[in-house]
Amino acid sequence: MALTDTNIRNLKSSGVPTKHSDGGGLHVLLTPNGSKLWRLSYRFEGKQKTLALGAYPTVSLAAARKRREEAKALLAAGTDPGTAAKAEKAAKLAVTENTFRTIADELLAKNHTEGKAETTLNKKRWLLDMACADLGSRPITEITAKEILDCLRKIEAVGNLETARRMRGTIGQVFRYAIATARAETDPTSGLRGALTAPTVSHHAAITTSDRFGALIRAVWAYDGMPETRIALQLMALLFPRPGELRQAEWSEFDLEAATWTIPASRMKMRREHKKPLSSAAVDLLKELQKLTGGGPLAFPAVHTRQRPMSENTLNAALRRMGYTKEEHTSHGFRSSASSLLNESGKWNPDAIEAELAHLGADQVRKAYHRATYWDERVRMAEWWAGELDRLQGGNVISMQQRT
Repeated sequence: MALTDTNIRNLKSSGVPTKHSDGGGLHVLLTPNGSKLWRLSYRFEGKQKTLALGAYPTVSLAAARKRREEAKALLAAGTDPGTAAKAEKAAKLAVTENTFRTIADELLAKNHTEGKAETTLNKKRWLLDMACADLGSRPITEITAKEILDCLRKIEAVGNLETARRMRGTIGQVFRYAIATARAETDPTSGLRGALTAPTVSHHAAITTSDRFGALIRAVWAYDGMPETRIALQLMALLFPRPGELRQAEWSEFDLEAATWTIPASRMKMRREHKKPLSSAAVDLLKELQKLTGGGPLAFPAVHTRQRPMSENTLNAALRRMGYTKEEHTSHGFRSSASSLLNESGKWNPDAIEAELAHLGADQVRKAYHRATYWDERVRMAEWWAGELDRLQGGNVISMQQRT
């Protein structure tokens, strides 16, 4: 017997689930808590199945019957109504929930869980925030290559060519994550390669001749600003790490007895732990620093808060104060200075120098060879380099190559 609205309204729960049929497989499932749920029973390819159609009265009797007829039409056409319903739900979800911003936020959260460096995450977050201004509310599956290009052209138009290039790559990461999580099928950014103006590569400014580097070393050792800043610059010259590796260093990474500094993978560009030998001069500087900042976890905390590390601008500002412009030398430039002068000396295996700089090639065997075989040579090289800097402080600028 077909149901009526009066029948359905008067249904009372008996404490156990009960079915009340309207015919053609359509029925109301009355739950123990009194909910009235529309269900459609049907067979497809010899299997008994049930399709949920919603709850009464949100879905009226007339609407439930209409959905039953639609399901029958799909069955007649050889389509499983349950599969069709899932596809429709996924399509709606793609429009309402699977937006570019939602998936971008998920990717950032995933990168954070994976231990990506905070600096890397902040740069990616900054790029994605700019992209979301145009793409954030758009369903990921509906975004076209033209929309992305229009977004990138705005950045390119104001001269930020490198930012536009990086943004294209970061947007591509969001699409590839969406593909990996079954929420997109293609990455439109792959068709944009070559569409943007290529930025001119600018290397970090660095002094790489013995005489001018000697003058820089004398200026660093004579720096009369904050002692923490002076020590940071001195260690940049002695150890030539990437500035972020030193600025964010924690005291737990240093073993002053063993004269080693172990930089965790999370702060390394190549995402591999890097162990550096400390010369006696570097150990002395760290002991001096320990008296200033040893009470907290960070070796180089910021001036105004001990919870954050010193900024790279602090180091570069100190160099500007000493008279070195950004076109002459930067804190990152100490790496190029050391690389050039160590190679110029002719005393050290180039691979040992590359290993000390953590410039590792793609070959995994060669990486392991760098890390193990050259350790003893790197220890000797660190002490020799410290001696050269000590000599340069005295004004002796004889080419390192001439000192045999």
